[in-house]
Amino acid sequence: MNKIEHIAFAVSSLSNAIPLFEKLLGTPCYKTETVETEKVKTAFFQTGESKIELLESLTEDGVIAKFIDKKGEGMHHVAFAVEDLDSEILRLKAQGFEFISEIPKKGADNKLICFLHPKCTNGILIELCQEIDAHK
Repeated sequence: MNKIEHIAFAVSSLSNAIPLFEKLLGTPCYKTETVETEKVKTAFFQTGESKIELLESLTEDGVIAKFIDKKGEGMHHVAFAVEDLDSEILRLKAQGFEFISEIPKKGADNKLICFLHPKCTNGILIELCQEIDAHK
């Protein structure tokens, strides 16, 4: 794994959270994007070499809405950048890690993504992501 690519926070409202994070981080939101497959709208902030991602659910039954209902707004996942997502999945499977899905899918910010199951990572949702242009 190369670096922490981003840390994601579940929020009820991007329109409320974006100005708060712009003030907090001292930098503007550089991108918002809807990811229909995940039923989320995202907002990104660059902070040094890493990013902050805000996630708002598009539907009442979406994963982020369910997360907020259960745990409230807050940290949702940590994403690590990898050079070769397919190889990293195989490496981690060989180490006994389980995935929510082992098939990479298109996520936000021009990334292919997959998530490790939190039951094998001490309850922490971990995302692996790779630039789409780098995917073989």
